[in-house]
Amino acid sequence: MRIAIVPARGGSKRIPDKNIVDFLGLPLIGHSLRAAQQSGLFDVIHVSTESRRIADVAGALGFAVDFMRDPALADDHTPLLPVLKWTLEQYASRGRRFDTVCLLMPTAPLIEAGDLLQAEALFRRHNGQRTVIAVARFPVPIEWAFRMTADQSLVPCQPGMGKVRSQDLAPAYYDSGTFIFMPEAEVLAGRIDDARMLAYSLPRDKAIDIDDAEDLELAKIIYRGRQARISR
Repeated sequence: MRIAIVPARGGSKRIPDKNIVDFLGLPLIGHSLRAAQQSGLFDVIHVSTESRRIADVAGALGFAVDFMRDPALADDHTPLLPVLKWTLEQYASRGRRFDTVCLLMPTAPLIEAGDLLQAEALFRRHNGQRTVIAVARFPVPIEWAFRMTADQSLVPCQPGMGKVRSQDLAPAYYDSGTFIFMPEAEVLAGRIDDARMLAYSLPRDKAIDIDDAEDLELAKIIYRGRQARISR
């Protein structure tokens, strides 16, 4: 049994009502829910929220919320793993168990069903025992990174590495903030074994996790461009 859990608490600060803000005619969360549904992978697609407004939007999209999230797990500082664990425990108390858990972010409108299918196939090739995380390649070597001080001075994170050619440096990857496939055992244990994670590599034009208004506008530009190519 496979479950997709879409964590969508209320109370976002940088974009009010971020999870249900309009994204080109559909609430933002609707794009993630549609990708999950179109993949055909999941026995349950659950929106985890303490917000009645978000639950109503999910229900209107065809994804009725089976139970509301405990408000104690919906503040600004609650990590997602305890939310996933609590959700599995709630389903277990209702007689439903899942061996595969997909954390699918509601702020990833560029993810498509095919991405979920390919990542889940990688998960199965390893017998569902290793976490698969969607990552993207940094656009430049991380060895070239700087930090900026209050007066806008730049301080290299790795002094001297800016002189090294990009072709002489290994590519590095970052968590795209879009989705993860996890074994139930790791979720219930409350710990993901970082040393055993597998990478599902996304192209950078899909690896956008919307945190602020700039992210939202960039995602819209990319989405419109994608739709224009499809309509040709």
